Amino acid sequence: MTPRDALANLEAQTRRTFLGSCLGGLAGGTAAFSLGGIALSELLAREAGAARGGGGVAGADPLAARAPHFPARAKSVIYIHLAGSPSQLELLDYKPELAKFDGTPCPDEYLKGEKFAFIKGHPTLLAPQHRLRQAGRAGFWTSDLLPHFRTIEDEVCVVKTLTTDQFNHAPAQLLLHTGEARFGAASLGSWVGYGLGSESRDLPAFVVLVSGDKTPDAGKSVWGSGFLPGVYQGVQCRASGAPVLYVNDPEGMLRETRRATIEAIASIGRARLAEHGDRETEARIAQYELAYRMQMAVPEAMDLAREPKETLEEYGAEPGKPSLANSCLLARRLVERGVRFVQLYDWGWDGHGTSPHDDLLTQLPKKCKEMDQPVAALVRDLRRRGLLDETLVVWGGEFGRTPVAEFRDGKKDFLGRDHHPHAFTMWMAGGGVRRGTVYGETDELGYRIARDPVRVRDFQATVLHLLGLDHLRLGYAHAGLNHRLTGVQGDAKVIAGLLA
Repeated sequence: MTPRDALANLEAQTRRTFLGSCLGGLAGGTAAFSLGGIALSELLAREAGAARGGGGVAGADPLAARAPHFPARAKSVIYIHLAGSPSQLELLDYKPELAKFDGTPCPDEYLKGEKFAFIKGHPTLLAPQHRLRQAGRAGFWTSDLLPHFRTIEDEVCVVKTLTTDQFNHAPAQLLLHTGEARFGAASLGSWVGYGLGSESRDLPAFVVLVSGDKTPDAGKSVWGSGFLPGVYQGVQCRASGAPVLYVNDPEGMLRETRRATIEAIASIGRARLAEHGDRETEARIAQYELAYRMQMAVPEAMDLAREPKETLEEYGAEPGKPSLANSCLLARRLVERGVRFVQLYDWGWDGHGTSPHDDLLTQLPKKCKEMDQPVAALVRDLRRRGLLDETLVVWGGEFGRTPVAEFRDGKKDFLGRDHHPHAFTMWMAGGGVRRGTVYGETDELGYRIARDPVRVRDFQATVLHLLGLDHLRLGYAHAGLNHRLTGVQGDAKVIAGLLA
């Protein structure tokens, strides 16, 4: 070998290969043992056997359906995230004291040590800007902006006492969806796919549908796989055009050629997997295979024109038009085809009151009109089809809104509320959740929690529990830690009061 060839050979080696081949050699008879190779084998075995309570055999299909840790209440999840966060005080958390003291300075005891995203000075209390009434079957106090929600109240558990430690959108969204306020962690849908696999051979375990004007503030990291193998990340589907970008065969390539190409790549990947046991190689093989099968399954699953006219009208859906209504109907079509986790993101709920595009009197009613009908139709449709008992539906934002007015820069042309981490409202339905109930209560101004707080990690632990997953056993070895969705501390708890 020439010096040039030797240099090229060294440059082609990865750090792991280099260490494995040259770290110390202990000779015994004719056998030689590489200390680096022994250490690497141990690390790989530990990584492959992490999580799912010891599952994860190298070479197995990473998306194969797996049994939960214990009998599950739900088989799938539809999570509707309202990015920007709607005001709970205008929708579901009735506070007559705010109306009584409208325009008066907020009591000092609430403001000591307080930090707001935008409010400056001493803010004043702001009355609810829309009427709340006890008008539904379950007797909830609900806004007149949500007439369709009243038709599903008996299916829903309203949770008024979510609390977070983040008051800016991106870190709050990351904490809610990945368990960490920083980039790099795995999302809830990815953890569910990792723990349970997929019930559909031809569709992803985790699908994402986005409506509104843009993606959430935290970007696509809120459905990323983080340190988990890439096959578990959310697959974003679109309501118009090609459902999945780049999933179709390149122009001029026959399907037989595509099949042969994938088989050749898989053969190389399997040889690499056998040599190194790298889980990302395993994930890449599965991704190629899934993408090939998706070419047939995704267009059929995403074709809303196949739905009866009365179903489209019930949801307010229009085939080919991106909207939350279309996303809700697509979510039902996906879970009935075996998709494990469907995440809906709808942007436009950030009600600061700086213009008609983010205020409580114009923008909030507009967004509620777009959201209320299809979300209620989704719950009713799941119930009719016998799917609601095995499908967990979740609704909410990343934090709440303040009981005080924002009036940014002292301007009072529009009404809005600032970000509020101390107490916010979400609701859940189906999938083993207690029906027709309210959990927790905030104080008389809706500022802080009066009883039964639910931390973000408690909420995550409860969702996993409904799916039959123990949040303490669902882990993944990475960077020297056994990572979990609910954190390495292990202090999250399942909220029994939410369970049927």
